[in-house]
Amino acid sequence: MNIFADAWVYITDAANWHGSTGIGARILEHLWYSFLAVVLAVAVAVPLGLIIGHLRKGDVVVVGLVNALRSLPTLGLLTLLVLVLGLGLIPPILALVILGIPPVLAGTYAGIANVEWKVVDAARAMGLTEWQVLTRVEAPNALPLMLGGLRNATLQIIATASVAAYVNLGGLGRYIFDGLALRQYDRVVVGALLVTILALVVDGLLALAVWMSVPGTGRLRRNPSAEQIVARAS
Repeated sequence: MNIFADAWVYITDAANWHGSTGIGARILEHLWYSFLAVVLAVAVAVPLGLIIGHLRKGDVVVVGLVNALRSLPTLGLLTLLVLVLGLGLIPPILALVILGIPPVLAGTYAGIANVEWKVVDAARAMGLTEWQVLTRVEAPNALPLMLGGLRNATLQIIATASVAAYVNLGGLGRYIFDGLALRQYDRVVVGALLVTILALVVDGLLALAVWMSVPGTGRLRRNPSAEQIVARAS
């Protein structure tokens, strides 16, 4: 119990929040690594998921790719990337991007592919082009599932971004790896607690975004429901 008490004292001490190695700086570093990884994962996975979902083809490719990427151990992948690319920011970011692609890709594909065919046909009957069908009909109705995938990816990336400290970078993982190296296990608890709290806060914000994006609820005025689209076409 002394380890947890010491960890709490360390976190609540205002002096430990200042400076380039303080808790505040480590949180910002952790968020920066996570943000970079999420943005890159979205840039890769969302277009692929939109195209495959819209065409209703390639589901075998999506399932195979998602399962293959999910089976990769992040720490082992990071070690391999460090051996190939050397130390620096690129190896951990690449490892986190590969971790984040599967949930974003699965959520985007599932959201687009599960839009009712009647809705898509009604949109085409109204004279919408395929691009307009994708961006004005399918994507808005798929938004909850897409954001759900983004939420899962972000949570996993934040929880795993501690591996950046494995290659001498910053972030909250610094407390974990340094604490293990120096046998200061209260610092390990500090890192674990801060990562958990940070992940829960971000997850709560994204959960709110998912709740607001549900079509037909009026929470997002420009997000039409399937029933509204069919009614306009009839």
